[in-house]
Formats: sequence, C-alpha cells, structure tokens
Amino acid sequence: MENFYMFVLMCIFFIILPGPDTAITTKNTVTAGKSGGLKTLFGICCALLIHTSAAVLGLSAIIVKSALIFSVFKYVGAVYLIYLGVKTLWSLKNKEVAASAEMNTKSKFASTSCFKQGFLTNLLNPKIAILFLTFFPQFVDPGSNTFLPFVIMGTTYTVLTVLWSVLYVHLIHQISNFMKKPKTQNIIEGLTGTILIGFGIRLFLEKAHH
Repeated sequence: MENFYMFVLMCIFFIILPGPDTAITTKNTVTAGKSGGLKTLFGICCALLIHTSAAVLGLSAIIVKSALIFSVFKYVGAVYLIYLGVKTLWSLKNKEVAASAEMNTKSKFASTSCFKQGFLTNLLNPKIAILFLTFFPQFVDPGSNTFLPFVIMGTTYTVLTVLWSVLYVHLIHQISNFMKKPKTQNIIEGLTGTILIGFGIRLFLEKAHH
C-alpha cells in the first residue's frame, strides 16, 4: 500500500463532507439524544464493514460494472432516503398529535429505529461502493494483491468515521439545550428532511456507471 498518510488525510475530507449519514445522525441525535446518535453511528459502521467486505470480495466491482445491479441499489437507496425525508417533514406537521404516542413508544423502538436508519442509509448508497472501488485503488501498488490493502483501508475508513461521528454526536449533544428548543428542532428537522429528499433525488437521477 502506498501513501497511507495521504490516504488518511483524504478519508478525513470525505468523512467530514456532509452527506446522508451526517443528516440522519444529526436528526437522531437531536430527537433521541446521544444514545440515538451513537446507535445511528453503529448502524452506519456496520454497513461500512459490509461495503469493505464487498470490496474485498469483488462484489462492489460487479455492482459498479453492472448497470442493472447498480440501478437496483441506486433506486432502492434513493427511495429510502426520500422516504426518510418525507417522513421527517411529515412528522413536523403531526408533531403535536403524535407527541403522546411517541412518548409511549420511544424507549421501546428508538434504538432499533436509529440503528436501522443509519444502517440502511449507508448500505443502500451505491456511491459508497463506487468510492471504495475508485478511491482505494489509487493507494495500492500496481499489480499487487488487493485483499490486505482493501481490508486495511476499509477498516481505517470505518475507524475514522467512528472517531469523527462520536465527536460530532458529542458536540450536538453538548448544545442539546439549544438544539432541542421546539423552534430550533423544527428548523433542523425541516432542513434534514429537505436534505435527505435532495440526496435521494440526486441519487435517483444519477446515471449508472459502466
């Protein structure tokens, strides 16, 4: 593997760049507290490990090269992001009506929901597979076996994601009093819903890579 430190630096830039993972982590940290944000992060990291395994086994290459398989992942992921966005915006309209019901079910279902949202948001995004298959090879010796380097790079990317996300969740939690004000929360959820729908539409319209 070549230029490991450059790889780490580039990973940091990719990770801190806002995307669907950031949006869903922000939303769940604000609405479900630090535990909700961390469970979302755990779901994202589990999905990243699957992407790493897929890259190592060559499945990501198949997804990227097959227009049909790529399209299936793309459309399912796009629909899910749009669904989350619409659900978030719709909850604003029905917040008062659903408040009592949510209070009764929050402790029972919040952790599962946060984990599932983080996991599916990342897993169903084929752009992660493209990132792994186009970005990682730039740091591998030409003609060498890619198995171990891909494992190292995928693990490094996941660890850096964990470190950044834990810091991010902690920061959001520290200013939770401000973040949880009804007006602030409505603005955040509105922006999050809009961003998720925007990412979903962008992913939906993106052409399959051959």
